[in-house]
Amino acid sequence: MLRTFVRYNFYTLMKMFFRTATRDDIFMLDAIRKAVKENVLSDPDRITPTDYREMLELNGKGWLCEVNNETTGFAIVDIKNKNVWALFVHPDFEGKGIGKQLFRLMIDWAFEQGINKLWLGTALNTRAERFYSSMGWQKMGVEKNGEMRFECTKEIWQQSTV
Repeated sequence: MLRTFVRYNFYTLMKMFFRTATRDDIFMLDAIRKAVKENVLSDPDRITPTDYREMLELNGKGWLCEVNNETTGFAIVDIKNKNVWALFVHPDFEGKGIGKQLFRLMIDWAFEQGINKLWLGTALNTRAERFYSSMGWQKMGVEKNGEMRFECTKEIWQQSTV
């Protein structure tokens, strides 16, 4: 079922629509992924349309935000591997609460599916690293690929979002 809800950002007077992402959105999701300034892919073609399709339709679920009919950010959780696969906001829309709302939608849904712990990886010394810490996620150490690993249990998430 496609759920949509509207959130107003009263500071910028933007009307934001959040909804489930579908295969028809893959082109825009990929464009946002390639537009980011941090956590840039070393090979922009490493993530393929097939990867997005598998995440959205087989392994997990995704959400996106639209402002004035323009896709501004997205989030995808991989239920199969119990991890956050993607959370990206177009640079022109950073700092407006889009990423935080997408993250909450995604994590709430994942824990509703019966998962008890999620993990994610992100580049060191980035806004993303600070964001995940601020959302109550715990740093677990640096992975072999050089990314910081974060984990969060359902219990910690519920306590941090009260």
